[in-house]
Amino acid sequence: DGIRLNNSTFREGPNQYWNTVDPLSISRLEVVKGPSSVLYGSDAIGGTVNALTVGPAGYADGFGWERRAFYRVSSAESSHTARAEVSGHFGKDVGFFLGGSWKDYGDLRGGQEVRRQKATGYLDRDLDGKVEWNLNPDARVVVAHQTVDQDDAWRTHRTAQATSWRGTTVGTDQILSYDQNRHLSYVQYHAENLGGFAQEAHASVSHHLQREAEFRRLAAGTSTMQGFEVTTLGLNFHLVSETPVGRWVYGAEYYHDWVGSFRRNYSAAGVLTGTPAQGPVADDATYHLAGIFAEDTIPFWNEKVELSLGGRFTYAAADAARVINPVGGATIGVSDAWHAFTGSARIIWHVDERDRWHVFAGASQGFRAPNLSDLTRLDIAQTGELETAQPNLKPEHFLTLESGVKVQHERFTAQASYFHTLVSDLIVRTPTGAIIGGLAEVTKLNSGSGHIHGIEFDGSVRLNPQWTLRANATWMEGFIDVFPATVGATKQREPASRLMPATTQFALKYEEPAQRWWAETGATVASQQNQLASSDVRDTQRIPPGGTPGFAVYHFRAGWRPVKGFSLTGAIENLTDEDYRIHGSGLNEAGRNFILAADWRF
Repeated sequence: DGIRLNNSTFREGPNQYWNTVDPLSISRLEVVKGPSSVLYGSDAIGGTVNALTVGPAGYADGFGWERRAFYRVSSAESSHTARAEVSGHFGKDVGFFLGGSWKDYGDLRGGQEVRRQKATGYLDRDLDGKVEWNLNPDARVVVAHQTVDQDDAWRTHRTAQATSWRGTTVGTDQILSYDQNRHLSYVQYHAENLGGFAQEAHASVSHHLQREAEFRRLAAGTSTMQGFEVTTLGLNFHLVSETPVGRWVYGAEYYHDWVGSFRRNYSAAGVLTGTPAQGPVADDATYHLAGIFAEDTIPFWNEKVELSLGGRFTYAAADAARVINPVGGATIGVSDAWHAFTGSARIIWHVDERDRWHVFAGASQGFRAPNLSDLTRLDIAQTGELETAQPNLKPEHFLTLESGVKVQHERFTAQASYFHTLVSDLIVRTPTGAIIGGLAEVTKLNSGSGHIHGIEFDGSVRLNPQWTLRANATWMEGFIDVFPATVGATKQREPASRLMPATTQFALKYEEPAQRWWAETGATVASQQNQLASSDVRDTQRIPPGGTPGFAVYHFRAGWRPVKGFSLTGAIENLTDEDYRIHGSGLNEAGRNFILAADWRF
């Protein structure tokens, strides 16, 4: 809903935190590909995803409401998922929505080789609500809240419960489980068709609380409990103005994190033996992220061509009072600030009079400021490695050049594009050569520079009114200059870490003329990923020797609407029961999976 999910404790990517967004609460996803730091600030490198949540269904005179009940069962996940919703309105002025989800995931069964993967189940409980007050036909106030709570989700690949696959190593921890919860509340104002210098105005105030707790029992029987809590205040607004020199989108945003972390050590007998000064990130820390931005879209040549020019100034600052110095173990403070200007330019040519063919090209800068995870982390990084604090970091910078074509006809749509991203000052984990508690110490350095480039294709064609064929494909490669061995060693150019292998998806769908039932068959095919960074080679619990094998998995899905408001859907996924995993994952994906879901709206 336009509010930043990332905070200053996240590692390089969102990782498991996307799983704290309930997919059953989402109305639709908006995806902006490529660097979008001009509009969305730090971290918006490969793209930005906006998850827009469900709200009131509609408005009419008087009081009205509708309900929804949803249930899904899946064999390979041994899962049961249920959701209940109620949505209504008090006349045309006030609408409300309330929904709750309950999910019980059992141990995930892989394919015919791996079978049951122990200790992979967990519980998930979610609640979301929204009230909309229509001040007039063109302005509304939205008040919303989301809660997601997950219990006992294991990072299984680091434990003795893990299953070796194609030579991956098995961890030694007896237990490594996480509890996560997230609470977001916000108030937003949206107005359109305004008079004066601005035609649209959007503003938001948000309070975001994210907690994480990890319980780890080592092979020797000793254990630790550690975690952190991040409270984020968010303020943002933007305006839209139609002017003689184009359509302007401009505004400002500010996010302030308050971070507390903890760690407690216990003996094998359960006796508290120590409370270090910090948990996985700094304790008693704050992080500021502020930005102002503007983007102008200018039509010319009889509106056949649109030129978009944008810029953003970003300021970031970190202040951490309690950080463990990896040299000597004393508690130190870390304080630093950074700023950057990022720009973008994009041109679109509407080739034909019927607005079917579009050619585009652009250049966009991306920017990622060091966060508290980069600067102050004290935690296991990957197989056999302990990451320690590194206060002396500067921002990462990216420049992406792209070009492509889009076509929209009555019966088919397609788009193809090429991108080339130049990378500088990439923050990369680097071994120091030291051993701490039996683990190899790694720390962050701005050592990476290089490039990543790739090709993407997406298309669909309606063969006739009932049959539709869809396909997409992605290929990319990249090389980064890093220290592969230890700090100070000679840099070497090697493949970028955890790059997605070449992947293709296709599906053929039939929809009955009365739209009462449909059926679809399709496949996902990925090549082997054997272009590995030195860090990938060291990550033996996730990535098999020589790389992650390729795969081809097939599915069949169908749906039936016997009466208005009620639908049944079913699927058989991974028809051949193949064992496979996404490159970089610590678990194999589901084997042959039978799914049945019922959705009743009344």
